[in-house]
Amino acid sequence: MNENLWAYAPTAGHTPDADLTGYRVDASDGHIGKVDKHSDEVGSQYIVVDTGIWIFGREVLLPAGTITAISHEDKTVQVSRTKDEIKSSPEFDKDKHLGDPHYRDQLGGHYGSGH
Repeated sequence: MNENLWAYAPTAGHTPDADLTGYRVDASDGHIGKVDKHSDEVGSQYIVVDTGIWIFGREVLLPAGTITAISHEDKTVQVSRTKDEIKSSPEFDKDKHLGDPHYRDQLGGHYGSGH
């Protein structure tokens, strides 16, 4: 799955011109936050989720390959990871980690193994 981790699955319901900002994000076991930012760059697609008070205002980066469904009607994004998997992800700092290949490798190891 690692090679597709940074691309939306064809069945996810993603459309290239859609703005996902503000969409509700649900893990496999419940609500985790809202989309703060997203990238449609081929080979580097992701969403940044503002978790609000759930994990003390922390933002997390989720590769597009973790997204299982997008409902534009309901403005929701479903991801195939649990709250605990997301909570234990490598810490994200948008000023340091966006575009950082080392951070991308860390996330690939975290989200790509065993799923």
